[in-house]
Amino acid sequence: MELSLAGQVALVTGASSGLGAHFARTLADAGADVVVAARRRDRLDELCAEIADDGGTAAAVALDVTDPASVVAGFDAATEAFGVPTVVINNAGVTTTGAAIDLDDADWARVVDTNLTGCFTVAREAARRMRAAQSGGSIVNIASILGFRVAGALAHYAAAKAGLVQLTKSLALEWARYGIRVNALAPGYILTDINRDFFATDAGAAIVKRIPQRRLGEVEELDAPLLLLASSASSYMTGSVITVDGGHLVSSL
Repeated sequence: MELSLAGQVALVTGASSGLGAHFARTLADAGADVVVAARRRDRLDELCAEIADDGGTAAAVALDVTDPASVVAGFDAATEAFGVPTVVINNAGVTTTGAAIDLDDADWARVVDTNLTGCFTVAREAARRMRAAQSGGSIVNIASILGFRVAGALAHYAAAKAGLVQLTKSLALEWARYGIRVNALAPGYILTDINRDFFATDAGAAIVKRIPQRRLGEVEELDAPLLLLASSASSYMTGSVITVDGGHLVSSL
């Protein structure tokens, strides 16, 4: 099984920080020419410099997944830099917390527009270009275990991620004829700089106790599943969702 991405052009949305930046480094280490995309160019340029220092190749493009024109322009820039992306990691996402009964329209729209509609807009543009180039390719949507289970004060996020799971399957069905595979990666609770302080609290520790492995995941534990879905090692997989959650989804209610 070969997890190499040599010769591939990979585009990662939401790459300015967190999982997106980590995914970009992972893809570059696997040999891909990586296009890092986000709204904030300053952090992207720093990431490209880090990847270059490690021997990889990367280019930064400004891309707002909620703006269809920006998505088209981002793919134009990516294609100009390296060629048509053949691997697309749909990672851009946002959330807020709040009781559903008090959730305002703006917060609902922001989360759904980014996490669901934005993923569709990026996937559609990627597929159009892959079809035109007759290149085929792999689209990996970053979902969540909250696409299968729920947590309090995250109704909009859970709804968007559940929609993304079904969107993954629908697009896989339609685009298989073009040699385009669409799969999803659904992480559970992964330790990052953003949530590190929360998981050090009593409330965070209580969540960890509900994970069968009794620990949080490390970002590196997403690398192999990501590369599996992105590479030809998963050539007979499409419409699949891989969960990486320490057994959280199979834990008892």
